[in-house]
Amino acid sequence: MELKAFIISYAGLKEGKHQFQFEVDNTFFENFGFEEFNSSALIVDAELDKKNTIMELSLEATGSVNVNCDLTNEPFDLDIDTSMDLVIKFGNAFNDDNEELLILPHGEYEFNIAQYVYEMLVLSIPHRRVHPGVEDGSLESDVLDKLEELRVSNPQEENNTKITDPRWDALKKLKTDNNL
Repeated sequence: MELKAFIISYAGLKEGKHQFQFEVDNTFFENFGFEEFNSSALIVDAELDKKNTIMELSLEATGSVNVNCDLTNEPFDLDIDTSMDLVIKFGNAFNDDNEELLILPHGEYEFNIAQYVYEMLVLSIPHRRVHPGVEDGSLESDVLDKLEELRVSNPQEENNTKITDPRWDALKKLKTDNNL
C-alpha cells in the first residue's frame, strides 16, 4: 500500500463536510518501519469540513491489530477505537509543529494524512499489552504454568496470620504508653 492513497485533494471540493475512508493493514505500518503488529485490519473514516478560510479534519479508526502479549508472548487481537481532530489553516509556509494544527502554504491543493493516521493508531496502543485470557484466568499457556510454579509464596498468605516486625510492636507500645 502506498501512502499516496492517503492524499486528500481539497481544491475541487465545495464548502461543507466531505467523507473519506481508508483501509489500513500491515503494509501501511511497514512504510514507517513499524513492525510490532503480527497483522492489522483497521478502517479509518475521515471527515473534512471545508470552510471559507480553514478546514477541520476529524479522523476515527476502528478495527483490530494482532499483537503478542507482554507476559506470555501469546498472540491476540487487540481492539482499536480511537479518534483525532486536526485544524488546517493556510499561511506563508508549511508548518506541522503543533499536533492539532496544520498550516499549509497558500496555493496548495492537497495534503497527505498518512503521518497523522500512523501517529493516531500507534499512540492508541497501550504500553502494556496483556492477553485478555491472562486477566480472567482462561488462557492456557506453558509460560503461565511456569510462572505459577516459580511464584514466590508469602508466608502470611499460607498461614492466614498476621506477622509483624517486633521492632514495630515496641514502637506501638511506646505510642500507647504516652497516651496514658
